[in-house]
Amino acid sequence: MTNIEKGKGDSMKERTTGWNIDNSYSRLPNTFYQKQNPTPVESPKIVCFNHTLVESLGLDAKMLSTNTGAQIFGGNQIPNGSEPLAQAYAGHQFGHFTMLGDGRAVLLGEQLTPDQKRFDVQLKGAGRTPYSRGGDGRAALGPMLREYIISEAMYYLGIPTTRSLAVVTTGETISRETELTGAVLTRIASSHLRVGTFQYAYQWASTEELQELADYAINRHYPEVVTAENKYLSFLREVIEKQASLIAQWQLVGFIHGVMNTDNMTISGETIDYGPCAFMNEYDPKTVFSSIDVHGRYAYANQPPIGGWNLVRLAESLLPLIHDDDDLAVDLAQAEISRYMDVFETYWLQGMRAKLGIFNEESEDKQLVENLLEIMQKNKADFTNTFRALTFHGPDDFVLFETVEFKQWNNQWQKRLKRQPQSDEAVRKLMKQCNPAVIPRNHLVEEAIEAAVDRDDYRVMERLLEILSKPYAHTADQNDFAKLPPKTNVPYRTFCGT
Repeated sequence: MTNIEKGKGDSMKERTTGWNIDNSYSRLPNTFYQKQNPTPVESPKIVCFNHTLVESLGLDAKMLSTNTGAQIFGGNQIPNGSEPLAQAYAGHQFGHFTMLGDGRAVLLGEQLTPDQKRFDVQLKGAGRTPYSRGGDGRAALGPMLREYIISEAMYYLGIPTTRSLAVVTTGETISRETELTGAVLTRIASSHLRVGTFQYAYQWASTEELQELADYAINRHYPEVVTAENKYLSFLREVIEKQASLIAQWQLVGFIHGVMNTDNMTISGETIDYGPCAFMNEYDPKTVFSSIDVHGRYAYANQPPIGGWNLVRLAESLLPLIHDDDDLAVDLAQAEISRYMDVFETYWLQGMRAKLGIFNEESEDKQLVENLLEIMQKNKADFTNTFRALTFHGPDDFVLFETVEFKQWNNQWQKRLKRQPQSDEAVRKLMKQCNPAVIPRNHLVEEAIEAAVDRDDYRVMERLLEILSKPYAHTADQNDFAKLPPKTNVPYRTFCGT
């Protein structure tokens, strides 16, 4: 590409498309990556394009929505200034430690926005890398569309997440159980630093390289701790806080990630890797959707403690930096880790209070929430629609509301609301802000993907994305998207899609 000018620092800005790429990750020791260009594809075609996100990054949506963008998002053309690479990392996958890395993803670099924020630009499905471990490095269209839909839904729900900038079909097929349409997704993230990145450094890099990685993560995500007395311990504390908050937000909307391996846990506190994820309909803490999670390790109720387990793995990786005395390092790290479940519960209970219109705190609030959840589980009540119905005092035919248990609970709740000074109007406003009218219902996501993949019809997906972009609007046009699917004896299952 031509017609470029110097940007700030080492970045290069293309006047034609707005790319302003830096490559700070490539300035780390090459222990942490391998230089790797995307593998070109036969005939890239844009099928999903996130105009709002593109413009927020300082990019030219008009130019990038053409074949120019298709060539970049398909991996056929590299923006000037980009130094593509595949990142190395490790991870505990379902409890088993292994060496990993970007097996089908290539990091183009970091886009510097007009206000000088920094975001990774990664092509997912971009071909083989040194970390592919026998895989073809490609991705199928269906799973890439799923990530696009769910990541955007999470963003509009207000939950920290990576986002999807574009999906292109490649003009090629990939072989799985059958021949599938190939695709590449462009993912935007605050960074792709993971717990597994630090596990990799602890296991295979030198202490000096581990320190360089930690300093990089601190400077990029937590610069406020640079001057702390023990900045690596403070770094751990900040990540614990971010992850406790994130997982609490998952629980508050019934989101089940499905594969909470340590390589899928970001240092930034963003949700990443939307493989076998799904949203819960009937409230049941044991809910599992992933076909590979046969023992329920990552079930809904297990997400908070698994988050803590993953953070222990991060703490172990940071021990050489926390203190020279091994025993003291363990004690210091353990003191931080021991706070995690309390921090999580604080965020979760704050969120649950808000969902019930409660502004202040009373010691009995947790029991009030747990009693409601028990009644919901017993009556197989829908998680999202229950809180939606509570928000609007109805509908009259909501079965749960007719049970004796609920009527007793409702009496307690009303008394609780009367013990705070806020008006009924203020309570309703808070509940509307915290209880979504719509979520990406599993059957709606499947319908959108099926229409796109099988019939090349993206109108269903576009309409779904439009509705999901205003989850707290509570408008009449959302009603059809809040309806539950027909009952079936076949449990809903999701698949990793790799």
